Amino acid sequence: MIIPVLLSGGSGTRLWPLSRSVHPKQLLPLTDQKTMLQQTALRLSGLDGVAAPIVVCNEEHRFMVAEQLRQIDQQPSAILLEPVGRNTAPAVALAALQALKVDTKATLLVLPADHSIAHPEALCDAIKALSDHVEQGMLATFGIVPTCPETGYGYIQKGTSIQTSPLPVFTINSFVEKPDLPTAQDYVDSGDYYWNSGMFMFQAARYLEELERFEPEIVTCCHKALRAAQKDLDFVRVGAEAFADCTSISIDYAVMEKVSDAIVVPLDAGWNDVGSWSSLWEIGDKDHHNNVIRGDVLTHDVSNSYLHGTSRLLSAVGVDNLIIVETSDAILVAHRDRAQEIKQIVQQLTSLGRAEADTPQKVARPWGWYESIDHADRFQVKHITVKPGASLSLQMHHHRAEHWVIVKGTAKITRGDEVLTLTENQSTYIPLGTRHRLENPGKIPLELIEIQSGSYLGEDDIVRFEDNYGR
Repeated sequence: MIIPVLLSGGSGTRLWPLSRSVHPKQLLPLTDQKTMLQQTALRLSGLDGVAAPIVVCNEEHRFMVAEQLRQIDQQPSAILLEPVGRNTAPAVALAALQALKVDTKATLLVLPADHSIAHPEALCDAIKALSDHVEQGMLATFGIVPTCPETGYGYIQKGTSIQTSPLPVFTINSFVEKPDLPTAQDYVDSGDYYWNSGMFMFQAARYLEELERFEPEIVTCCHKALRAAQKDLDFVRVGAEAFADCTSISIDYAVMEKVSDAIVVPLDAGWNDVGSWSSLWEIGDKDHHNNVIRGDVLTHDVSNSYLHGTSRLLSAVGVDNLIIVETSDAILVAHRDRAQEIKQIVQQLTSLGRAEADTPQKVARPWGWYESIDHADRFQVKHITVKPGASLSLQMHHHRAEHWVIVKGTAKITRGDEVLTLTENQSTYIPLGTRHRLENPGKIPLELIEIQSGSYLGEDDIVRFEDNYGR
């Protein structure tokens, strides 16, 4: 049985301002209408013998992950919550231990949830080509056939051929770090090197065996973390203290570079790690001026650029080779050749303590979402949407009062000892310190405008008494 392991723990800061730590790139629809996570989960649909996936993600993203998989009718066998990031080797160790509870002979197919693959059928063919070797205990990876001398990727040097059809498979001579441009050109010219994709396939037990040999403390910590795990709705909340003791290390360094039976299959599937805005320009559909345009965008004499608008009209005149991205709270303008340096802006925002570094204006919640419309020193206005049948926690605030105006649907409101039912164009007032709850008993989304006023308006001014989502 092949169990996909979807690694969804990244923060994607190089795609700021669209991608932020609270809502990172793998949870965004960057290349089509589906998010990167959804595309990853669906790209194995043409492959037989694939079980429900195991997802490893950040605790903060858990409800978005679960909801996005529900939207595409994917029911994961487990969603493992990492209390802290410890790179891929510990994350996959958790998944391997979880998989062995279901199938002692489970094969793991490790897939980062933030990659783009234009031809998933080619990936499925590569998986089939590796199956017999993996059943024999080999540890496999997918080497991307390079299209240019890329300096942003690590490389894999192939060794001897162990299979020629239906696809070639090779032993691995070495993993090499990101090269300079002349070295990368030599790699491409030789035909002996592939880009390191970060995708792997091996038996769960075999991976743990090798990890135990080279990094035994990781296996020990992951065993402890799962023994201390708590089931929370659809999630497995692993033991935080034990998992935090893991060494932070990748699968490559921890295992693949050290074993003698690692193999690689060349993969030519239109792969891209979507690591920057320039990557999205490379894989995007271009107009006759070589521009990639998303959203409400007007241009005049613009070429070779990526333009992405999300909340208002974006216009550009007389520019070339630029990235221009607009969100409701930030605008990015960058030269396309310097897209990797956007992380410097994020670092500045973080050092200044600015919310734009981490939190978008539209924030997903398990019950729906809210979007900040306006704010000043003592007030804030939000647009709130509550899914049918969902409810917010029973809560109160020490520092703010709230006015609610219903603009669509029906709201059931608990306010102190009262229970109210309000419909469109009706409103209510929640005084400071009053216990309250908002519910949507209807069949359509509930939308309202919330006006907060008070001395402190932070999201941490919430005292929860009851909550359906275990927060």
